[in-house]
Amino acid sequence: MNNIRLGIPEMKEYWDGLYKKVQSDNASNDEKKMYKKVGKAMYMLSINPRHPGLKTHEISSLTKRYGMKVWESYLENNTPAAGRIFWVYGPDRGEITIIGLEPHPNDNSKAYDKITLSSTGSTIEHVD
Repeated sequence: MNNIRLGIPEMKEYWDGLYKKVQSDNASNDEKKMYKKVGKAMYMLSINPRHPGLKTHEISSLTKRYGMKVWESYLENNTPAAGRIFWVYGPDRGEITIIGLEPHPNDNSKAYDKITLSSTGSTIEHVD
């Protein structure tokens, strides 16, 4: 089982804010749905990052830009602009750091250029 970490500051702030809204019953229906989707994806990543439902695959353009293997997993399928979660292995063995959450980019070759990812907060070595 992998320990899930949140990239800083964006992913940690996003998740903490979403969590607080859901717990205090102040979340919109869309926020509640997103909370469930992200929570499920993080759980599945912790159990098996290569679970078939996640459709995990490396994004080579982001790997090249960030200097570490960046993976994309599905939050949902068959929906316009379906959500994707971006993550890396590390910083320690048995850890996965969530560094981005975006709608699925369009299919053009520069689609991933617009994606900005959170910092992992430390040096990451790829562990596979």
